[in-house]
Amino acid sequence: MGKIVVSSMVSIDGFTEGSGGDVSQMPMDLAFAEHNADRVRSASRLLFGARSYVGMMQYWPHQVDNEEAIPEDRYIASRYATDLGITVVSDSLTRADVTVWSDRTEIVSRPEAHAHLRRLRETEAEDILVFGSRTLWTDLLAHGLVDEMHLLVGPKIVAGDARAFTGLPRIDLTLLGVRTWKDSSTVALSYRPENAPRATARDVAYN
Repeated sequence: MGKIVVSSMVSIDGFTEGSGGDVSQMPMDLAFAEHNADRVRSASRLLFGARSYVGMMQYWPHQVDNEEAIPEDRYIASRYATDLGITVVSDSLTRADVTVWSDRTEIVSRPEAHAHLRRLRETEAEDILVFGSRTLWTDLLAHGLVDEMHLLVGPKIVAGDARAFTGLPRIDLTLLGVRTWKDSSTVALSYRPENAPRATARDVAYN
């Protein structure tokens, strides 16, 4: 049985991206890459909203044979290219928009997403991993469909536009672990949401 696992970088002032949606403003150092590679090692499927998926298609295929890429990025790129299943929740993307990984990518409409993800939980052997896709995982968290959250708190005030957890009801979290790195000021906090299935959800738009 798989778990739906969210992995997201959050700035110290609570944003998941910089102003104008610029993710390059986030403090993504080697700790960020190592953490992401570890999460991918435990995953059999990736889960995205439309905007984040398009960004992944534009970036990761070029890292497979990039000799200047760090080993962690080349590993993640190789998993994208070979064996990870990919689910995209979108009412706007079509099969024609899937330019890479088409044999392993499925597009699920928003009305069907919750039921489909509950089925995937039962059939996936390993984690269903969410990168980016803030408003997607916000919706899933509100509806009790997130099993674990891994927040990388980065040492930067970005004063962005997209603050994490906007629109959510009250949800209790249990701390599962804390990770630090010798040469980084980034801290990884791992949580299990406790009362999300009983929370009153608010509808949000998907990235």
